[in-house]
Amino acid sequence: QTVHQGYIEPHASTASWAGDGRLTIWTCTQGAFPIRSNCSAILNVPESEIKVIPTEIGGGFGAKATMYLEPVAAILSRKSGRPVKVIMSRKDVFEGTGPAAASIMRTKIGATNEGKITAAQIWMAFDAGAYPGSPVGGGTLCATGPYNIEHLLVDGYDVVTNHQKVQAYRAPGQPQGAFCVEPVIDELAEKLGMDPLDFRLKNASKEGDRMPNGVPHPVFGVVEMEEAMKAHDHYQTPLTGPNQGRGVAVGYRWQGGQVSSATIAVNSNGTINLITGSVDIGGSRTAVAMQAAEVLGLSAEDVAPTVVDTDTIGFTANTGGSRTAFDTGFAAIQAAEDIKRQLIARAALIWDVEEDEITFNAGQFLCARTEDTISIKDLAARLMRTGGPVTTSVSTNSPGIGPVIAGNIVDVEVDPETGKVDVLRYTAFMDVGTAVHPSYVEGQIQGGTVQGIGWALNEGYVYNEDGAMLNSSFLDYRMPTTLDVPMIDTVMIEVPNPKHPFGLRGVGEAPIIPPLPAVALAVSDAIGVRMTSLPLTPDVVLEAMENKGK
Repeated sequence: QTVHQGYIEPHASTASWAGDGRLTIWTCTQGAFPIRSNCSAILNVPESEIKVIPTEIGGGFGAKATMYLEPVAAILSRKSGRPVKVIMSRKDVFEGTGPAAASIMRTKIGATNEGKITAAQIWMAFDAGAYPGSPVGGGTLCATGPYNIEHLLVDGYDVVTNHQKVQAYRAPGQPQGAFCVEPVIDELAEKLGMDPLDFRLKNASKEGDRMPNGVPHPVFGVVEMEEAMKAHDHYQTPLTGPNQGRGVAVGYRWQGGQVSSATIAVNSNGTINLITGSVDIGGSRTAVAMQAAEVLGLSAEDVAPTVVDTDTIGFTANTGGSRTAFDTGFAAIQAAEDIKRQLIARAALIWDVEEDEITFNAGQFLCARTEDTISIKDLAARLMRTGGPVTTSVSTNSPGIGPVIAGNIVDVEVDPETGKVDVLRYTAFMDVGTAVHPSYVEGQIQGGTVQGIGWALNEGYVYNEDGAMLNSSFLDYRMPTTLDVPMIDTVMIEVPNPKHPFGLRGVGEAPIIPPLPAVALAVSDAIGVRMTSLPLTPDVVLEAMENKGK
């Protein structure tokens, strides 16, 4: 079904159109520069006359990567001659913004008696809403990503309907793709008499195997993650009671890259200011700052990261697609490397030596010939006497992040009287590349997992026969709370990404992919009926149990 991203802060924008023709917009968005470009086109105003200031954002998950209120607030400001603020009500958010796409899918997978997958055929249709542009491409590209399938046919259809135009939601199209494939993988393993993880390992994608679009896979940790899942205590511990079931599933995502910019200025006390244009919706400020600090041998506390407006930094694409720690981090790394080169030049000037005689390590500059040393903090104090401030600005266009893999083990219990599903235990696994900030990575994994649980068990838009939404409030749209889920245990597998200097992969999207099939398979195991649609609300589960064997 169609589901909502569940951000707490509604869409809100403030615009002030000054008498000199300059337009300033404050807005909760995942990307200030696309807002500027779109407003320029709609309002017929040069981009140079528009300044967009991204505010601190109360959740986005992809839904705030598009534009809704900004040109409305701007036009009202021009007409009134005053600043104008426009805020959506919660009903407006549900009925007037883009949810995740509903889908209908069919899958056939064949394998030898020895458990080797030989071929697969997949058909997908995604609800685009009133205008074309669903994430069916994400589903078709990634549904079979965890598996090496030589013969594969995938058909995807973008279907226009009388619903809201859909938007991104954390790994767009990939949770649906995993729900399309993983239950069939599980059923095939059962028919072959194989352990479901052994079957997955036997057919796991490896470096050099081809994706559905024919591109070879780079290094990523499918095998390492699935081996960790099989060895984990959760998988080895038997279920303890009746009406309980266990599901395992994996999910794959291919992550691209986009443009990011960063500016660094060295302060006289040896700290640095790091300026970027990437809105922070998941801890990216800290993750990016830590990468710059690593290059310069500083502590993270010595880096002051700031997210700024479109007048202050070079073009930066939306925060989304798990790209920010990677892409903006890459820009920050390059900026820090340039700062290091400039500081080496200053040290060479002080010591009257050649730059290539100076090395840098752990915040210290060393002259090999004279054995002189100076710390970055001491050198910073002398900048104004050796040529002035040291600053730099960098823009990068990432070549793409590459593949990411996540996996889940989940235990559930089903009430045979009501069909209610309780989640008893949940362990989420992920190849995170390198965990720059482990507690932030853990939070991303846990948050995405909980959203996936809600998608699997409770959430869905309800429409009447005329297409009007009936549950457009958080009272009627059932999202999980802390009472609905156990502690999500996380296991981080670190297979460094060769595309990044520190091995990052990006962790924001993939955690939401495997919960849909994992929860469905756990419920199927508990009640002995294969569940093929979501959400698994109590009435749906109860009906399946009552019709069992009919």
